This record gives sequence, C-alpha cells and structure tokens, in this order.
Amino acid sequence: MNWKSLGRALRWLGPISVLLAGLWVLVPVRAQSGSAAPSTQRETSTPYTGDLSIFDAPGRDERLQINRVMDMLGIEPGKNVADIGAGSGWFTVRAARRVTGSGTVYAVDINPVAIQYIAQREKKEQLQNIKTILSKPDDPQLPADSIDAVLLLKTYHEVVHPVVLLRNLRPSLKLGAKIGIIDRNGNGADHGVSKDVVVREAAQAGYELRDSKDFVKADGVDYFLIFTLKPD
Repeated sequence: MNWKSLGRALRWLGPISVLLAGLWVLVPVRAQSGSAAPSTQRETSTPYTGDLSIFDAPGRDERLQINRVMDMLGIEPGKNVADIGAGSGWFTVRAARRVTGSGTVYAVDINPVAIQYIAQREKKEQLQNIKTILSKPDDPQLPADSIDAVLLLKTYHEVVHPVVLLRNLRPSLKLGAKIGIIDRNGNGADHGVSKDVVVREAAQAGYELRDSKDFVKADGVDYFLIFTLKPD
C-alpha cells in the first residue's frame, strides 16, 4: 500500500474510530453511575399514634417474658438502659424498677404525645430515674458513652432508616453494651420485618448478632435478637 492509499484508509476509518472511542468511554461511566445509585428503600409501617394505654394490656409481661428479656440484656441495678420507641413507657417503667435508683432509663420516642405520656406516668408511679428524649427518626440523641443496654420493642419495623439509626446509636454505647430487638416476621409494611433483614441491616451498621431467641410470645412469629458492636 502506498502513502496515498494509506491516507485514504485512515480518513475513512476516522469517524468509526471516534465513535468506538466514545462508546468505550460511555460504558464505564454508566456502570459507575449504576453502582452509586442508592438501593431500594424497604417498606416500613406507619408509627402508631393511637391510644397508648393498649400497650398495658393485662398479661403482656408473661406473653413477652420481659423479665427473661431483661436478664439476657444484663439489665440490673446500676445499669443505664435506652428504651427506643418507648411508646407508653410499658418497658421503661419495668426497666426503671430493675435498675433501681442507681441506674437510669432513657425513654426515647419521636412522638411528643408519647413523651408527655411517659413523663406523667413517671410522676404517677413515683419513679425518679427516667429521662425522656424526644428524638429524631434516625437519631436517638442519647448521651455519649452512657448506655449498657438497649431495647427496641416492636419498633424496628417502623424505622425508615434503620442503618442510620443504629450507626447514630453507636457513640452512646458503653463497652460490651447489648442491643435487643423484639419484633415479628413480616414484610415491613405489615407491622413486622424479617429477622434476616434485621440481622443484615445491623451488620451494615457495625453490629454482630450474639443471640437469637423465639420465646417471646411463643407464637413462632415473634423473635428476640441480641447484638453487640463488632470489635474494631
């Protein structure tokens, strides 16, 4: 091939080579953009805003075996406990009696009506070791390095950004703190969430599963999970 023929060939290939180069550039950009896209948000249930007294139905202590739950979370005199999604304060007052005056229970809720309800209950039941916190949906706003045990009782399925919430919980935890989650299997929108989903989200937030029990309510649907922070 002479120089004149070679020149004609290069001029003919020029547009094609530019097109191929453009396609090569576009493919990695699209792949990168796709990998950065946020994952689909799982369904959650609308937080309860009705009559709070329903949580104090007779026999609930026995059905949930709440004393056994507190034993497993290490809730005892002198400990500091966080009740996240405290609602009526049903668990708050039981934990407050368990930790005695040398411990503190933080009643955390995003509903101001619930916070007022618990404050009134605290006075009525003459408990001096309860502190209420009107929190943000994804931040319990607990004091740093203060908490020995946490319980989310039938609350986790209502949390819209559970991984964020659990990450924001971490600074408040003392060394060896236990985080308990009691919920029921479901699809997120039916006031329940799959146990496997909870374990996966907790792992993303830096926690590891330490125990899994199904004795709460003994209905084959409810579960009790215990997590601790992953070691650094």
